[in-house]
Formats: sequence, structure tokens, C-alpha cells
Amino acid sequence: MSSPSKRREMDLMKLAGFRMMSDYQVEMINDGMQEFYVHFHGPKDSPYHEGVWKIRVELPDAYPYKSPSIGFVNKIYHPNVDEMSGSVCLDVINQTWSPMFDLVNVFEVFLPQLLLYPNPSDPLNGEAAALMMRDRAAYDQKVKGKYCEKYAKPEDVGASQEEKSSDEELSEDDYGSSDEAIPGQPDP
Repeated sequence: MSSPSKRREMDLMKLAGFRMMSDYQVEMINDGMQEFYVHFHGPKDSPYHEGVWKIRVELPDAYPYKSPSIGFVNKIYHPNVDEMSGSVCLDVINQTWSPMFDLVNVFEVFLPQLLLYPNPSDPLNGEAAALMMRDRAAYDQKVKGKYCEKYAKPEDVGASQEEKSSDEELSEDDYGSSDEAIPGQPDP
């Protein structure tokens, strides 16, 4: 088996090369291959379909033996994603990761399935979970109408949240208090 650093490099190149067949854009953070952003399009047949999210990925030194940390940078309304921090509640990333998985699995299987099949019984966002269980049509409309339109337009994904917030008035309801977690920080 190759070393973790060679595997990290191979998986990142595979994901970046894979984007020729899809809509991925990979942006490196700093000079290393351990931190980067991936522009992720919501899957078809989901209320997230029209949105594009910037996902921050951190690969630990022990990758692929230890799972990557992933987090949404722009806001998303989903029962299993913390709206303020972008942290993701996904067993395959957090608990059942295997070195047999790679970054393409994360973006082609795990995240699309999370958006297609939310689990409101294990929420990070209780409000989204409650709305989804109470009124699925209202939940879908909120995802499409408010979140996809406001936070996940394809042309805005490259802009940082600070740039967006200076361009538009946001209520306290949209951002919460200043002592909350910073959006886009990945899971520990």
C-alpha cells in the first residue's frame, strides 16, 4: 500500500481530474494538499439541485486511514448540517470511514445521498428536522427559495461570505449572534 501522503495526492488528483466529467472546481488552500475547497452542485431530484456549495475539506496526516473533515462554507438548510458552522453529521465520514473510500466517494456518493435522503431523526439543525417532518413541501420551498437563491447561486460560490454580507442586508435571524461558530469550519 502506498504511503498516506502519496494516497492523499492521488485521491486529490483523481477528484480534480474527475471534475472534467462533472462540475467540480477544486481550490487549494495554502501550498499543501491537505486543505482545499470543492464546489459541489446539489444533486438532481433534490431541493438542493439549483445550488452550488463551497465545501472545505481537510485531509488529516493519517488519511486515508482517518476520514477527511468536511464542512459547508456557504449556508445550507438541512437537518444533518449545522447551519452556522457547516459541520456535517454523516456516519460514513464521522464513524464508519474506511481506507477503501476516497474523495470521489465523498462528492459522488456520500454528500449527494445526504442531500437526497436527510435523516431528521439525528439532527444537527433541529428546526430543519422539525419542519421536514411536519411539512415536507414547506421544507423543500425553504431550501429552494431562501437558501439556494440567497446562499448557493453558482456565480456567488467563489465570493466569500464577508463579500456577500457587505452587498446585501442580512437580518440577525440570518446570521445569529457573533459568539456562534464561524461558517465553513469542518468537523473535528
